Amino acid sequence: MNEHARRLIEVLGTETTPPQQQDWSGIESELQVRLPDDYKEFIEHVGGGRVDGYLYILAPSSLNQHYDLAKSAAERVEVYEEIFEFEDKPAQLEPDGSRIIPWGTTDNGEWLFWRILPGQGPAEFAVLINEARGERWEFQKIGFAEYLTGVLQGEIQSEILSSAFPAGSHDFRKFTHTP
Repeated sequence: MNEHARRLIEVLGTETTPPQQQDWSGIESELQVRLPDDYKEFIEHVGGGRVDGYLYILAPSSLNQHYDLAKSAAERVEVYEEIFEFEDKPAQLEPDGSRIIPWGTTDNGEWLFWRILPGQGPAEFAVLINEARGERWEFQKIGFAEYLTGVLQGEIQSEILSSAFPAGSHDFRKFTHTP
C-alpha cells in the first residue's frame, strides 16, 4: 500500500476493508486525468466519508450523491470558470493548461483540490484550497494523503480550514447512503 495512504488510515484510526474494486479507468477517462495512487488506495480500502465531522473526502460513485467525485469535479469546473471571470486566479493556476480537480470539501464550503500542471504525473499533484465565499487560496506542494495526515497530526496549519479542525480524537464516518 502507498505509504502516505497507509499513514492517513492509521492516523484516522479507521477500519480498512479488503480492497473494493473501483472503475478507475472509467472515472479517469471522465476526468481526463490519472488519479494519484494514495487517493485510489485510500478509497479502495476505506472509501469516501467525513473526517472529524467537518471535511468530506469525495469518492467515485459515492453512496452520497453530494460527495461524488465526478459530479463535484464537473460542478467545480463550471463554477470556477465563472469565478475566474471576476476574480484573479491564484498564481499556482497561472501556467497555461493548469487545472484543478476537487478531492474534498467542508461543512463551511471550502474546497480542496489537486492542482495539476501540464505534463505532471499523478504523484506530482499538489494541494490547493479555496476558502468558502472568498478569494483566499492556500497551496501545499504535497499530495492528498500526505497533506491530510499532516493537518490531522498538527504538522500543517491552515489559515482557511476551521480552527476547530482537526478534532483532538479523529473520527471517520464512511458514506453509507444517498440522502
